[in-house]
Amino acid sequence: MNGGCMRGKIVKGIAGFYYVNAEDGTLYECKAKGKFRKDKKKPLVGDFVRIQCLDEKTGNIEELLPRKNALVRPAVANIDQALVVFAAASPEPNLNLLDRFLVTMESQAIKVIICFNKIDLVAEEEIQRLKKIYEPCGYELHLISVQEEAGLEELKTILAGKTTVLAGPSGVGKSTLMNWLHPEANMETGAVSEKIQRGRHTTRHSEFFCIGDNTYLLDTPGFSSIFVEQYEPDELKDYFPEFAPYEKNCKFIGCVHVGETVCGVKQAVQEGKISQSRYDNYVLFYQECKQKKRY
Repeated sequence: MNGGCMRGKIVKGIAGFYYVNAEDGTLYECKAKGKFRKDKKKPLVGDFVRIQCLDEKTGNIEELLPRKNALVRPAVANIDQALVVFAAASPEPNLNLLDRFLVTMESQAIKVIICFNKIDLVAEEEIQRLKKIYEPCGYELHLISVQEEAGLEELKTILAGKTTVLAGPSGVGKSTLMNWLHPEANMETGAVSEKIQRGRHTTRHSEFFCIGDNTYLLDTPGFSSIFVEQYEPDELKDYFPEFAPYEKNCKFIGCVHVGETVCGVKQAVQEGKISQSRYDNYVLFYQECKQKKRY
């Protein structure tokens, strides 16, 4: 369709090229017009766009259509939910990093499903510990073993009819899970490096896969850090949903649950109703945000 203009969806972005699944069913390799750089707008995987076709396989992105939402890391748009995968062991789960990811999703009002892989490597006590931390927060929690194909069919049901971002650190089995959910993806996988406890030969870019009827999954590069300093210190508490039921017991309106003496949230932590791990991370993030605001 040389010279034609049509709508489409970016399904992959790599090295400055965007692969657009257009409404005519063709996958076009596109470049973004210079005006996007001028306006400081960058197309994201998941964006709906309008493209100008140059020939049967290439085109230019002419217009970015309105987004429902957009994430910074992973850099994707128009997501219904996030499936965040951490390993229960090998590597040991970094709950500080998980809580940072949960804050970014809460701030965008995106539903999160937490998935711990490699449960075949841990004792029942560790499984119960993870449940005790995250189930009271209201998050849907799934414990799976891709290696033993345990709990995977249930995941398929959760993904059906949704656009889901698959995220998590490298080395936790995301690519192996992706290959099970969508064998055609043929993602490269590698053993976890003993030295750095991260995966080798893992995903390097974000890519969108259709794994069923109106069901899309975005596999994304593994992350090792997420910054939360962009949030106002006073708003951070709103991104810890388990705090809400206890805030009515705080003495002061606008209590941030850090230095106040009479605080319903701090009392709930002492009584074991809120995880100490989650609260400690909240205080740490609060201090990071406050420090950033000073400079």
